[in-house]
Amino acid sequence: MKKNLLLAFALFLLFEVQSFAQGAYAPFDRDYYHLIERYEIRQGTMNPSFHTGFKPYRRDQIAAFLDSLSTSSKLTSRSDRQNLSYLGNDNWEFLNDEPEDSKTPILKTFYRKPADFFHYKDSIFDIHVNPVLYLSGGIEQGFEDARFRNARGIELRGSVDNKVAFYTYLTTTQTLHPSWVGQYARNNGAVPGEGFWKEYGAQGFGYFSARGHISFNITKHIEAQLGHDRNFVGEGYRSMILSDFSNPYLFLKLNTKIWKFNFTNVFSQMTADVRYNRGRPTDGRYPQKWFSHHRLGINLGKKLNIGIFESVMANEFDWNYLNPVIFYRWIEHQLGTPDKVMLGFDSKWNFSPGMQLYGQFALDEFVFGEFFGIDGKNSLRNKHSIQAGFKYIDAFKIHNLDLQLEFNQARPYTYQEKFEHQSFTNYRTPLTHPSGANFREAIAILRYQPIPRLYLNATGIYQFFGTDPNNETNFGGNVLKNRLVTNTGIGLFGNVIGQGIENKIMMGTLNASYMVKQNVFVDLSHSYRRQTAQNLDAARISNVSQLSLRMNISRQDFNY
Repeated sequence: MKKNLLLAFALFLLFEVQSFAQGAYAPFDRDYYHLIERYEIRQGTMNPSFHTGFKPYRRDQIAAFLDSLSTSSKLTSRSDRQNLSYLGNDNWEFLNDEPEDSKTPILKTFYRKPADFFHYKDSIFDIHVNPVLYLSGGIEQGFEDARFRNARGIELRGSVDNKVAFYTYLTTTQTLHPSWVGQYARNNGAVPGEGFWKEYGAQGFGYFSARGHISFNITKHIEAQLGHDRNFVGEGYRSMILSDFSNPYLFLKLNTKIWKFNFTNVFSQMTADVRYNRGRPTDGRYPQKWFSHHRLGINLGKKLNIGIFESVMANEFDWNYLNPVIFYRWIEHQLGTPDKVMLGFDSKWNFSPGMQLYGQFALDEFVFGEFFGIDGKNSLRNKHSIQAGFKYIDAFKIHNLDLQLEFNQARPYTYQEKFEHQSFTNYRTPLTHPSGANFREAIAILRYQPIPRLYLNATGIYQFFGTDPNNETNFGGNVLKNRLVTNTGIGLFGNVIGQGIENKIMMGTLNASYMVKQNVFVDLSHSYRRQTAQNLDAARISNVSQLSLRMNISRQDFNY
């Protein structure tokens, strides 16, 4: 950790921070980001302000994109105009035409702008402060205890001298998850997206969340971010490269944008494992590991973007991986192949106004004869994952009806590693897909905004995957296990997706969100989940209904 901090500090001192307008990054929220990205897809060309393949986005860049849309003749529906106003109010300090002040501020001090409980802005200092609240209650069929979430906290962002931006998010939460989420957390020893937890009652969890970053421009075309948060690669609902499913982690990100190229480097320190007492995380120095990632995004024409990436996970810190422009696999070879390297690509193609195709491919290991089935079929060393997706904006010419279809797949043993603390995980949760590996998945999402402040979402998911009968057997799904120790009796060839104990999950979630005022939502949702498996006598069926009030916080989904 000290080495990473020293590196960030050295970079800060090495380069003079330039006087370009600087915004903090907007937290990654799928609903919020969909409102931004749907406008690019509907236009059918790349937006001029930023590449969408690496998330989150900076607020000043979001505002620049909104400014480019302000004169668009295609934003004809009332819902479109509401969304543009909503996003503009949320990033008002960077817009060319500043939105109007609130008509009814409280005590002439609070909510002078619709998006800010309190703000102050002059030529030197800019700060925005907001409360965070998530109150949710519901029932799960077959369980006496109510499902609930009680989260309270604060969020603030701003900048100093228009050069250095900052963001801080602090909450404390007590929750009782739906049954399958609680079981997932106990099996992995970590709450997805949060990590460390304490017991709350007999079945609940309590945890403290803290995220934050500073960001600044090194030059006109190179920007830096030092933070403790998550990142997301790609255009999908899931990511097979780097997702937001795990606990936040320390990272330094450098982003270089020149012409049609966008080069992103991430250097991070992650938690390799956790110490436990009575089945829950306890005090002690947790082992760490180091993750480096770089992605080169290229706009090929006005409709196609391709991103080429390489990642390395190491259980020991090595200065070699801090080189931002070298081929990691070559370095790893020179060191004796001690670390885990993955490479591949992601892409999007806005092939027609309102329609987008996207996908990902992540390669874990490559042996030519086994990859192409020349030496044998379904090799244990044929480890890769794929994603293919389609987005349709204003589907069937219905305003604000958006359709998304997605397929994800990861072969057995993908993301696992033979050396300790090198799997693609952080705090005992996958860095990519919640299912780890050894699965196939199909997702369908329908989003509809029938009136300006009402957001409807219907999500359907089908999963097919294999699990292990015991801790000593490894069929390739649990990414925390050693890929060299299998005990399956299968051998090098004949490893197929779903091997082990076959599981199937059918899940559907309906959600209605009404925005009462800026970033204050009332949610009503119902989830149905049905799981069958070879070791279950009958299907496990769950029905969960919930009513929520949330303020300045993203909607919580349990779609896994």
